[in-house]
Amino acid sequence: MVVSGVAEDDAGGETAVVVDRLARRKATAVAALRPDALVIGCDSLLDVDGTGWGKAASAEEAGRRWRAVRGRSATLFTGHCLIDAASAVDLTSAARAAEVVATTVRFGRPSDAEIDAYVATGEPLAVAGGFTIEGRGAPFVEGVDGDPGNVIGLSLPALRRLLAQLGVAITDLWA
Repeated sequence: MVVSGVAEDDAGGETAVVVDRLARRKATAVAALRPDALVIGCDSLLDVDGTGWGKAASAEEAGRRWRAVRGRSATLFTGHCLIDAASAVDLTSAARAAEVVATTVRFGRPSDAEIDAYVATGEPLAVAGGFTIEGRGAPFVEGVDGDPGNVIGLSLPALRRLLAQLGVAITDLWA
């Protein structure tokens, strides 16, 4: 994994548009560093009432967010951009494909004490929307409607579709 180093604070707009824009920026930045690779860039935001939530800036904010979503549903959007950097002489002509995937997350009703304990782990400060389904936050998520991999950060069905758009079968990567 290569961290893109792309700034994320200037990509304002509708949540789906923002994650698409940031995924494309991230993939482009990494493809410039890895000109012989297939590069996937992703970015996720949790859309709550029309506002995209990335990583919380503080423990206090993470706690407020959890209290705001408990017992509710929100939509996790992940932008995916695949670039075949090796497909062209320069990056501007490289083959690329992009897709945004949306998954509804149904939050449980953790108590204030559970929220405080979860926030104290630091996990919600490191992830978009302040929760995970593969870590300590999993018991507080009642379910997801859609692709659970998308909530983790990479939709494998979307990756398969993007690869196909670039003429690569996902099974070709199994070798």
